[in-house]
Amino acid sequence: MVRIPQPATRRVDDLAVKVTPWGPGPEVATAVSRAFLAHPLVRKTLKGARHRLLSFRLVETKADLEKRRIPLPAKDYRGLIFDYRNNRTVLVDGRLGDRKRLVISESSLQPLTSQGEFDEAVKILNGDPEIGRELHEKRLVPYPPMPPLILEELSDGSVERTVAIGLLPTGKEARHEIVGVNMIRRTIRRFETRAPPGSAAHNPICGLPYAGQSTASGVPGQVWVTVSQGGALLWKFLVVRPAASSGTNGSGIELRYVDYRGKRVLYRAHVPILNVKYDNNACGPYRDWQDQEGMIQATGTNVAPGFRFCPAPAQTILESGSDTGNFLGVAIYVQGFEVVLVSEMQAGWYRYISEWRLHADGTIRPRFGFSAVQSSCVCSRHHHHAYWRFDFDIRTAGNNVVREFNDPPIIGSSNWHTKYYEIRRPRDPSRKRKWRIENTVSGEAYELIPSPGDGVATASPDWPFPRGDVWILRYRGTELDDGVVATGPPYEANLDGFLTGEPIYNQDVVVWYATHVTHDLSEEPPGSFGHITGPTLKPVTW
Repeated sequence: MVRIPQPATRRVDDLAVKVTPWGPGPEVATAVSRAFLAHPLVRKTLKGARHRLLSFRLVETKADLEKRRIPLPAKDYRGLIFDYRNNRTVLVDGRLGDRKRLVISESSLQPLTSQGEFDEAVKILNGDPEIGRELHEKRLVPYPPMPPLILEELSDGSVERTVAIGLLPTGKEARHEIVGVNMIRRTIRRFETRAPPGSAAHNPICGLPYAGQSTASGVPGQVWVTVSQGGALLWKFLVVRPAASSGTNGSGIELRYVDYRGKRVLYRAHVPILNVKYDNNACGPYRDWQDQEGMIQATGTNVAPGFRFCPAPAQTILESGSDTGNFLGVAIYVQGFEVVLVSEMQAGWYRYISEWRLHADGTIRPRFGFSAVQSSCVCSRHHHHAYWRFDFDIRTAGNNVVREFNDPPIIGSSNWHTKYYEIRRPRDPSRKRKWRIENTVSGEAYELIPSPGDGVATASPDWPFPRGDVWILRYRGTELDDGVVATGPPYEANLDGFLTGEPIYNQDVVVWYATHVTHDLSEEPPGSFGHITGPTLKPVTW
């Protein structure tokens, strides 16, 4: 018998926050994964080959992507199994509660590693006479580096699955190194440069100490959050934890069906694209992922699987300067008149913070943070680029328009002008540029206001890698991201591919907003452990 979690309400000062679990939980993923691995069709496909389930995810179908007022839990799933005998990925597509509806296919796709596969690769390393001894004596500590896989083509064009493992020295005698573990042949690849192409392993080693704690990905988890003040409903929205977030590589904490004072603001808001480029190509470039949760320090009460309500602010690596924590998932707390949702994610040695702040006055402050743990690459100056996707439905999905503000004006004498067709726009702080998304029937609107720390693509030292600042597009349910897999290439964001010149006046509009952050450890002041940026969404005539 599965226990159904009950809604939990917490009152902090003048705000009441209610959290209600929704949709399938982690126990469903565990049971379904076990069932389809034992399914006759899957067993027939694998034919006894050595294999591993790398991921299980609930997926949105085409019907799910059609906008509806009342959401329905996802029922379809996809499991990725790697068949090591045949060096292939086996895809299992099915539907919850329907054992007959199972579709098996295969691909040469190299999915991201799982924690179990990484641990297995470390066990293979333990069998090496030299490396194994140093691991046993704790003179080397294994860690997940970037890139996560070594994708070297063989003469026939194939790629044998090879997991990258970093080896951090704990003393002066050992040396920093990144090796490859071939999971097909169970052999070890070492490099003359001590690291594979696109990476580095040398002195100095920079970044905060690596803790090696467990992570979570592919774990279902969603809750409804309602926020009231003095008995009046302020906010209602659905929250998806990063480990279950949508998109090719996840998208951090994802908000859906966001209503303020009973009126729709956003259909979906998330960060589906994240990448990094180094000066002089010292490492990378990389396309990162946003669905692997790392530990944060959050003291409080679990209100749903992967969600914890905290009486005091949770601490990520940005606040604590520590890679350690006691919780995987989304921490929820109240700070002043803001309800805060925060989670930490990791991609190799990078640590990313996904945060949303929703104020009682209707203001939304989306935030994305950047930090790193020990490696050689992060000693070099590099630039992170995060791309928010704001699917605005101001009051309704249609009848929306985007207006741009410039001071001084760029068209006539008015500071505001309307965008009629899909377009990419630079941020241009010199003109105090911002955007207003407005319902043409009701007149209600939200403004998208840049922050000074969000950067400008064309001013970035790695231009044109950032590609742009703002894209204003017509809604297409299939355009949740650009479809690039984190193992890459390509690494750049391809949002220009969505620019087809369609009309956007009085339509359903989506605004992509990019932030560009330079990370140079030599310039960080004492007590600073990274950067956090993001715009402000502010209600107008609400």
